[in-house]
Amino acid sequence: MTAAPSPDHRPATTPAGRLPSLPPFGTRLRHAMDERGPLCVGIDPHASLLADWGLNDDVAGLARFTRTVVEALADRVAVLKPQSAFFERFGSRGVAVLETAVVEARERGALVLMDAKRGDIGSTMSAYAATYLDPASPLFSDAVTVSPFLGYGSLRPALDLAAGNGCGVFALALTSNPEGEEIQRAVRADGRSVAATVLGHLARENAGADPLGSFGAVVGATLGDLSAFDLAINGPLLAPGIGAQGATPADLPRVFGDAVRNVVPSVSRGVLRHGPDTAALRDAAARCADEVQKVVG
Repeated sequence: MTAAPSPDHRPATTPAGRLPSLPPFGTRLRHAMDERGPLCVGIDPHASLLADWGLNDDVAGLARFTRTVVEALADRVAVLKPQSAFFERFGSRGVAVLETAVVEARERGALVLMDAKRGDIGSTMSAYAATYLDPASPLFSDAVTVSPFLGYGSLRPALDLAAGNGCGVFALALTSNPEGEEIQRAVRADGRSVAATVLGHLARENAGADPLGSFGAVVGATLGDLSAFDLAINGPLLAPGIGAQGATPADLPRVFGDAVRNVVPSVSRGVLRHGPDTAALRDAAARCADEVQKVVG
């Protein structure tokens, strides 16, 4: 993995630090994965990890943890994925830490995927979209996770804003938690499952995009054989579950089949447990990216 972003990956910033004109997220993601390796590292500062790092479960510990991860990895991994909930639990001071992390990670060349899993309707969905996908927002990210289970059409404000600002959206489709099956694999009146319906919508959003669409699906790497689902959506497939949840890079071809090259494996504890030592964090991320690269080609 190389340390310096190329000019194509990270356009010049304005004096205010915002990116005035971004290429499509799918283009930027494809380039980042080809250049740095296909890996997303989560920033998940939950209480047990803070304790493992010898940090207090408070805002100071949160800030130290987050700053260490960003400084260690943002100049070398393709994607960093902060889990918003772990920052929100500290209130406004925690969100301030998140704002700083987003800006600094993007300045160092990482794409930032905000793991917020927002889902609502109408003006509320528009507000969520503006929070993460409007360049004027202090939480402006390269992409955001969303929940389509109020109906795919409810995501339209986020999809449209993302397209207009060169951002991406990852919709939950086949998640790794066992409870997800009761919704995601439920069969509609037309005979298609809910998950298949979401994947179909995303494929239409990405039609004609080259080299990769900007609208992705969240599909767990722990789910085994998914040949019953068409994962060829011409967009990225965010794959949580590598490491602590039991999946390994070697499982990816079996789970994702011909779509494996578009998989963005997401690792959190498998890398973060090596902190707070910066070199150890970097080595763990490099090993994981190399293992993924060997199986996805």
